Amino acid sequence: MSDCKTGADHLRSLRDGREIWIDGERVADVTAHPAFRNACAAAASLYDFQAQPENLEWMTFSSEGGRRINRAWQIPKSYDELVARRRALTAWAELSAGFLGRAPDHVASSLVGQVVGIDVFRRHAAARATALLDYFAEASRHDHYLSYVIINPQANRAKAWGEQDQDLVARIVDEDAGGITVRGAKMLGTAAIMANELLVANLQPLKPGEEDLAVSFALPMATKGLKLLSRKSFEAAAPSPADNPLAARFDENDALVWFEDVKVPWERVFVYRDTDMCRAQFHDTLGHTFQNYQAQIRLAVKTRFLAGVARRLAETIGTATIPSVAETLGRLAAQAAMVEGMVVAMEAKGHVENGAFVPDKHLMYAAQVLTQELYPRLVETIRGLAGGALIMLPSSARDWDEPSLARIITATQRSPVAAPRERVDFLKLAWDAIGSEFGSRHTQYEMFYAGAPFVTCGHSLRTYDWAGAGELVRRMLG
Repeated sequence: MSDCKTGADHLRSLRDGREIWIDGERVADVTAHPAFRNACAAAASLYDFQAQPENLEWMTFSSEGGRRINRAWQIPKSYDELVARRRALTAWAELSAGFLGRAPDHVASSLVGQVVGIDVFRRHAAARATALLDYFAEASRHDHYLSYVIINPQANRAKAWGEQDQDLVARIVDEDAGGITVRGAKMLGTAAIMANELLVANLQPLKPGEEDLAVSFALPMATKGLKLLSRKSFEAAAPSPADNPLAARFDENDALVWFEDVKVPWERVFVYRDTDMCRAQFHDTLGHTFQNYQAQIRLAVKTRFLAGVARRLAETIGTATIPSVAETLGRLAAQAAMVEGMVVAMEAKGHVENGAFVPDKHLMYAAQVLTQELYPRLVETIRGLAGGALIMLPSSARDWDEPSLARIITATQRSPVAAPRERVDFLKLAWDAIGSEFGSRHTQYEMFYAGAPFVTCGHSLRTYDWAGAGELVRRMLG
């Protein structure tokens, strides 16, 4: 075993016989398939980055077994450790400009928060708490890439989850001395295709009577009976990195996960037949806080990237000095800085809980409310700055190979700051970020990955210091 997980290690671990389906066919090797290979390579590049000698010390820390593992697994004991951890997560996000929404640090962060709140699991069942602690030790020791499925397939939203048609929602259908058997589906499986293991849980509320659904566990991706049905691959539809520089590399994919009578051993079961514990797994521990703190770290990088796109777009088409455009760019800069400022504020207002230094929960939820509204506005603003510039671009990079077409493109793709080829390459990047099918998926993702607005606003309502605010009102009433 090497001192630190590398990209080659990760790619090798993905060739495990996992059952992935796309376009009616089973995928033999996700690392080589044209729908997934570049995204798998992007995931591998994260581990290569951390393994570089100049990055090893600040990107990783020594596990109990002595191996260096990513700081995403680190339970911070102080403010300084929390900030050091965030810097490592930021560096990973910068490698994809924040477009790998479910990079390995996301679910690792959720597990960190759940382990900080391990007493919640102990109150549920001592054996389940032991299972989680043992699993955390195993997953972190191997620096596993984890994905999760924590919501149920949409069917009849007017019915409770337990009232849906049989075999829709993943549930316990059998159990014995060796473990439980699960059948049914979960969503969305983002990045599961290129992950090592899958955490299964319930973030959506369950009610008494739905105990068969009330389960949480983790499994290797190659577990017998575990099937992933991929959505359309944007990577496969990207003709070249020049035409779709983001989709061609960072389409982490989403997949429906189907459990075909999957056997889960008891040592991998963390929640068992307890509807309220499914909620508590995330909200009474720090799981939800840490996983969404990571999401805001990533989003701070992504909004900084979009601000850079906006500025370069205005310069490319020669509008940067127009007063109204300058005003728009200034507002974008303030909005991008706001996201970063919220992350820093979560840390500055953090506190010690169960021996760990944790980010402020309400500021995290406040950031969620603001950013899920902000992201589509940023996209709309950049579209407004672009006008028709993003529409009339060459059909593909192959147009440059035909001399007569290259002459016309060179004559018409003019810019005050860039050569024609440079102009086209940048505008293709901008379109991939905000207008392509890949970009549109990301807008939808940022709007809803944390839940509908009423959900995030409810979290903000629940965690705000209303007593302190009310006390100020009472003081002024004298």
